[in-house]
Amino acid sequence: MKLSLKKVDLILGSYSNEEYKILFEMLSRNSDEILKDLIESGLKGRGGAGFPTGLKWKLCAEAVSDDKYIICNADEGEPGTFKDREILDRVPKRVLAGMALAAKVTGAAKGYIYLRAEYSFLVNKLQKELEEFHKILKSNNIKFNVEIFMGCGAYICGEETALLQSMEGKRGEPRNKPPFPTTTGYLGKPTVVNNVETLVSAFMVCRIGPEEFKKLGIQGSSGSKLFSVSGDTPKPGIYDLEFGLSLAEFVDEFGDGDTKAVQVGGASGFCVPRKKFNETTIGYRGGLTGDSLPTGGSMMLFNSSRSMYNILRNYLDFFAEESCGQCTPCRIGCQQLKNGIEAVKKGEKDPEYLNQLLKLSDTMKITSKCGLGQSVANSFSSIVTNFTEEMIY
Repeated sequence: MKLSLKKVDLILGSYSNEEYKILFEMLSRNSDEILKDLIESGLKGRGGAGFPTGLKWKLCAEAVSDDKYIICNADEGEPGTFKDREILDRVPKRVLAGMALAAKVTGAAKGYIYLRAEYSFLVNKLQKELEEFHKILKSNNIKFNVEIFMGCGAYICGEETALLQSMEGKRGEPRNKPPFPTTTGYLGKPTVVNNVETLVSAFMVCRIGPEEFKKLGIQGSSGSKLFSVSGDTPKPGIYDLEFGLSLAEFVDEFGDGDTKAVQVGGASGFCVPRKKFNETTIGYRGGLTGDSLPTGGSMMLFNSSRSMYNILRNYLDFFAEESCGQCTPCRIGCQQLKNGIEAVKKGEKDPEYLNQLLKLSDTMKITSKCGLGQSVANSFSSIVTNFTEEMIY
């Protein structure tokens, strides 16, 4: 059955100055009730990892500490993703409302918006919003203070533990897990780190109720998702769509009639060729179908005029540049993958050498310390496997 690509408008729609009034009605509820709604909704993190939001808040709430923190991860650095800046610009009250709900559930009194350095143009607007937010909190005797913390332009700091290192004045490198931030986060205290869209979605779950929320999407992937659509498309922009749509339906709506591939999830995601559009749905793995692909929001469409070799080489350039260099598999692996496909393209290596490179990318997936090195294999293997001929000639 064809899924309707109707405009959902759950995240960006119907916005008004009544948002805080609605928030304080929610804050009057018991923390357990708020948590129950989140867990029943099945809401998963919208940054790409898909960890259950209710469980993350629950773990932080159960951690014993006098100090706890709520951090909004606004370090949106994935190539092709530009939805979070739109959320912060158009519906900032909903972001702060989501943070306030997280503070209520966990008992945190301090919050931070970790803002990507390139989004400094949003600072003045957000500061004014924070002034109003704090004034209203104070008038309702709620102790929760939020500050803006500016990032330094490092892609790796989008990873939650590297983000925490950065906030503590250390080099932005991922930490070993466990311990996890919910028990040992910012300054060693229990911390909830949520993506911008996740916080808004949590607020909307409490606003409309878990049952309404679950009417959107599919089993295992409930709700809607903001998609940043770019590339060879006549309709670039940001769209709020239900989980569960097939790539064929997506391409019918946003393609230019000659779409040969869609990069789902940015440079760290998977490249799906035309022959697999019908069998691939957008959602979290383990959902209704075994072929669901998760995405942090980036959807890049490529038509027949594009060289998939050049696209892959650009991705590898990006990864090699943005790797923090802490672990050998990622630091050396990104460089070797790039050097390897260049050697094959120039005829310096036989085409069979691509199989060795695929094994290297699989090794990186297993042995890299964080999501950057682990995800390089996604785009590398999917492009090399599905577009082998473009790597050779």
